[in-house]
Amino acid sequence: MTILVAGSTGLVGSAVLRAYERAGIEALGINSKVLDLTDNRATVDFIQKVKPTLIIDAAAKVGGIGANNSMPVEFLTQNIQIQNNLMEAAHKANVARFVFLASSCVYPRDCPQPIKEEYLMTGPLEKTNSAYAIAKIAGVELIKSYRKEFNRQWISLMPTNVYGPNDNFDLDNSHVLPAFIRKFVEATDRNEPHVTVWGTGEARREFLHVDDLASAILLASDNYNEEQLLNIGTGVDVTIQELATQVQVASGFKGEIIWDKSKPNGTPRRVLDVSRITKLGWTPNISLQDGIRKQIEWFRKTEMKRLVEK
Repeated sequence: MTILVAGSTGLVGSAVLRAYERAGIEALGINSKVLDLTDNRATVDFIQKVKPTLIIDAAAKVGGIGANNSMPVEFLTQNIQIQNNLMEAAHKANVARFVFLASSCVYPRDCPQPIKEEYLMTGPLEKTNSAYAIAKIAGVELIKSYRKEFNRQWISLMPTNVYGPNDNFDLDNSHVLPAFIRKFVEATDRNEPHVTVWGTGEARREFLHVDDLASAILLASDNYNEEQLLNIGTGVDVTIQELATQVQVASGFKGEIIWDKSKPNGTPRRVLDVSRITKLGWTPNISLQDGIRKQIEWFRKTEMKRLVEK
């Protein structure tokens, strides 16, 4: 059995490789330096040569509200190219199992909470990330289409907001939690009087440590084979204000938090109904408080050193 993890140096892909390593299972990781997944011919040729039995697609162009809002063309076209090329190549190589990772931001902006899988495409999207969401919805639909037309045992998973080692801390395009960690840690070290963050702090989000997500992916790849996508999350959300306070305390920042209310909040609330994956026997193990503490330690040890050397 050959397992291929696409996007292996990213947040999710690297966690999946770590999970396989802990389980004593060999897996092959690829990233953009190995293969350009926007190149159809190169992708088809590579998959034909490797002939994996399982592909986990953790490759994507991702970013926070600012990046999604300012570069919709790139987020739409590149993600569609990546997933279309990889699925086409997998089909031509007769890959038995394929796991596509969507994102909880594809659910309607104002759908009922907690969000059930069947709420997909039942209302308008959040405008700040609609291009990325549409790309991921297309991926979910393509998985369903390969199942319907060619009887493929391929599945779609819907992770909530994920954080952990190898996250993106670039303030121009990072997600909210890594952005908070960088801002508060740097402000602490510089003894700055305040930290400015986006929005009002009233929006609510759910956060899942990437190592917990990886364990869910491994479980689902072996035990789930349904057309319906599968939510993966904690089922517990916090306000962005509460999140900022947790990061402030964990980082040791003593100054003031200033909320820039001219910036968007994004979707008012997003928390997943995780009852279906819970029935498969999976639950997360890392609390948000412990995860933030571990992530700040990782950031100080690994990412700050890289930023200084840059």
